[in-house]
Amino acid sequence: MSNTSEHSSKLSPAQRLEAPNTRLIDASIATINDMETLRACIAYENQHQQRVPILRLLEKRANKLRSQDKNN
Repeated sequence: MSNTSEHSSKLSPAQRLEAPNTRLIDASIATINDMETLRACIAYENQHQQRVPILRLLEKRANKLRSQDKNN
């Protein structure tokens, strides 16, 4: 595993979703590579901000992870 993916998996949901701009939030969601991290981010967003666009991005990432699992 590369340093980048190791580092990104250690980011907390708050660090991923409370970035100062949407481009950073988009990038942090794009680096989620496991369902456990994704579920933690969804739970965090539901408890705190409940921003529909962010929840949609998380849903889109979940769908992508699921389709990758099916292909492997």
